[in-house]
Amino acid sequence: MVREPDKKIDESEFLDIAKDPAEARALRKALEQLASGSAGGVLKEMSHEVLSGRIGLREASSIPVYVEAASERSHDFLKAWDEMSEQERAAKAAEGEGYLGELRREMADERGVGAAEDSGNSRHSEKGWSLY
Repeated sequence: MVREPDKKIDESEFLDIAKDPAEARALRKALEQLASGSAGGVLKEMSHEVLSGRIGLREASSIPVYVEAASERSHDFLKAWDEMSEQERAAKAAEGEGYLGELRREMADERGVGAAEDSGNSRHSEKGWSLY
C-alpha cells in the first residue's frame, strides 16, 4: 500500500489486523502511548513511523530491530501474566473487555447512533461489527 509521507493515520488503517473497529482504535491508542514515550526508543520510533503512515504495521512487524524490541517488551508482559493467578487474569480480561466496550460506545456516540443502539435498532452487536 502506498501512503503519503507524514500523514496522520486513523484506526481504519488497522482494520485488516484488528477484529473490529473498536480493537483497531485500541491498537491506534496503544501506538500513540508508545509514541508518547511509554516505551523504549526503538518502539517509540516504530510507533511514530506507523502513526505517520510512513510504514504500515505489518511492514513494521517484519523489520528485525522492531521485532526484537517488541519481543523484549512482550516477554515482560508474558512473565507478569504467568505470575498472575487465574482470578487476576480473569479480572484483566474483564478490564480489557470493558475498555473495548467503552471504545465501542465512544465510536457510536461519534457516529451519532447511541440512541439507535440503545433502542435495539442498531446493526451492531456485542458479537462484532457488521455493515449489513
